[in-house]
Amino acid sequence: MAAICAMNIVAKAATTGKVKTSQSKTYKDLGAAVKAGLVRGTAPFPEGIDAFGFFNGISEGEAKRYADVEITHARICMLASLGFLVGEQVEGSSFLFDSNVTGPAINHFQQVPGLFWGLLGAAIFTVEASRVQYAWQNPFDAEKLFLLKDDYTPGDYNFDPLKLSKGKDEAWLNDMKLKEINNGRVAMVAISGMVAQELVNGLNLIPADEVLEMGKEGALKAMEAQCTGAPDEAACAKAFEAAERAAVFASTL
Repeated sequence: MAAICAMNIVAKAATTGKVKTSQSKTYKDLGAAVKAGLVRGTAPFPEGIDAFGFFNGISEGEAKRYADVEITHARICMLASLGFLVGEQVEGSSFLFDSNVTGPAINHFQQVPGLFWGLLGAAIFTVEASRVQYAWQNPFDAEKLFLLKDDYTPGDYNFDPLKLSKGKDEAWLNDMKLKEINNGRVAMVAISGMVAQELVNGLNLIPADEVLEMGKEGALKAMEAQCTGAPDEAACAKAFEAAERAAVFASTL
């Protein structure tokens, strides 16, 4: 989580194209790197945000690595945000681990069978190994550790199975890169909020939010007291939310 937040604060940038980098060339700060075209800020911060000074005196190669790390975290957080919402809507379904996964999304992974953990770990290892080989310099041949290849563009793994970028010009590609990283930054903030909310109240996201929006004093605390620790927290929360909604509707008649 700390790494996600750090990269969100630090880079605020997307590369504009393939740039041959140098470890000997350095930049005074993030603004200088933006002006040089190595990274790109976004409105309302055209020169980016670097509150902790990570870009002060940074080399081209290191700046490029920060951008790549931010893009990676952004993509993970977009998937995580979608997974939280979808997972809580399909939980308890018979096709999903025999209806044994219930409750807030922060507790779902602990409920899945061990075999799933192993398969997921193997998939992550395969993807990461491929990513490292494609983007990173051989540590035995490079000047130092953790260097990206000179001709590698952060986030570009030549993976486009739907051919969405086929025949598109550079301006279109740059626009899509900026949209992707901006959506990813929103997702980093969103997933942090989702996790924090479920850690605090122990309830599913949508029922808890809807009960809170009804404006009934103490409704959320009542839901928490009734449903936290219930055999099926998800079903309890949804039933409580439906009852509260019916009560609100009846009071308006």
